[in-house]
Amino acid sequence: MLKHIVLLNFKESVTAAQIADLKSSLLALPDKIKEIKSYECGIDSRAIKTFDFVLVSTFADFDALKAYQVQPDHVEVLTKVRNMSAKIEVADFEY
Repeated sequence: MLKHIVLLNFKESVTAAQIADLKSSLLALPDKIKEIKSYECGIDSRAIKTFDFVLVSTFADFDALKAYQVQPDHVEVLTKVRNMSAKIEVADFEY
């Protein structure tokens, strides 16, 4: 199994409504992309934030992650993420 973790810092101009829309778009992906085994995301709830938003997803393996990354529904959401983000960090690990 593979965990795919994405950490985001949003641009200062990003609104709460845009973040809510992004979260809804992300949470809709598991119903559209069969490679996703689990998918969770949300706003960092700590008082001192290193990042604004976190996505944690699970895939069977790196091949499944690669297939997910080129799915049109994912690419559409990824464009939104890139437009909203000042910083994006990604980590993947097998377990």
